[in-house]
Amino acid sequence: MDRLPVKSVAVIIAHPDDETLWAGGTILSHPSWQWFIVCLSRLNDEDRSTKFYNSLKILNSEGIMGDLDDGPEQKPLAENEVEQVILNLLPAKHFDLIITHNPTGEYTKHRRHEEAGKAVIKLWNAGKISTGELWVFAYTDDNKKHYPVAIENANSYRTLLRRIWLRKYQIITETYGFEKNSFEAETTPRAESFWQFTDPTAANEWLNKLMNLKI
Repeated sequence: MDRLPVKSVAVIIAHPDDETLWAGGTILSHPSWQWFIVCLSRLNDEDRSTKFYNSLKILNSEGIMGDLDDGPEQKPLAENEVEQVILNLLPAKHFDLIITHNPTGEYTKHRRHEEAGKAVIKLWNAGKISTGELWVFAYTDDNKKHYPVAIENANSYRTLLRRIWLRKYQIITETYGFEKNSFEAETTPRAESFWQFTDPTAANEWLNKLMNLKI
């Protein structure tokens, strides 16, 4: 049962299914929160967009999609392009919480995840989006050694109740239609974890450290 105060929460993700894979248990565990899910790509992919909006019904969330390039080449996008798509889609209001991708991604490797996480932090630091807290997905595959798993020493780590995980798994396998031996189904984390920030400057400093480590 959700006993925490009601929050307005935006989840900003790169693709349909990211909201379920990396935060679906958190969303399902807080049905009284006001959820708004921003998906940056695949608006014009009829199959994926239909499945995304069907998943929103199960998650009791509102949401919107964009059509940011997501071609197989995964060519780098300009930072201002990703940021503008976010600003175009995200309601211009204050959120109690925003949840998004890690700037280093959740697994090795997806450029759009990284670009989305980086853009959200930069927009928050610049005062272009407003939130009291920012949570960033905290997962690792240890450089492809295993499927992505929640990082236990992140600021927030929570093992999902079995009934919550099963609902999450059903969204991935039934609503999105991924085969049970697919990457998505095999991954579907049984625990969810987040790095948490209440200060945009601290989040931006963390981002800069991550980017320096990648150089």
